[in-house]
Amino acid sequence: MNVDRIVLAVAGLFVVLSSTLAYYHHIYWLFFTAFVGLNLLQSAFTGWCPLAIILKKLGRPSGQAFS
Repeated sequence: MNVDRIVLAVAGLFVVLSSTLAYYHHIYWLFFTAFVGLNLLQSAFTGWCPLAIILKKLGRPSGQAFS
């Protein structure tokens, strides 16, 4: 898996997890869902993502979005 796919998979996992926690635990978990969504939106325009930087330093191959 390259960096792009890992970033999308982790973001999707966090959205599902925080939505589930908001439903079963507390509604404030939706703030984390919004944070993940806003981070994805800004990375689409800037190409900068903290997780992508970490994954590159760990030696994962880059994709087209975070090269």
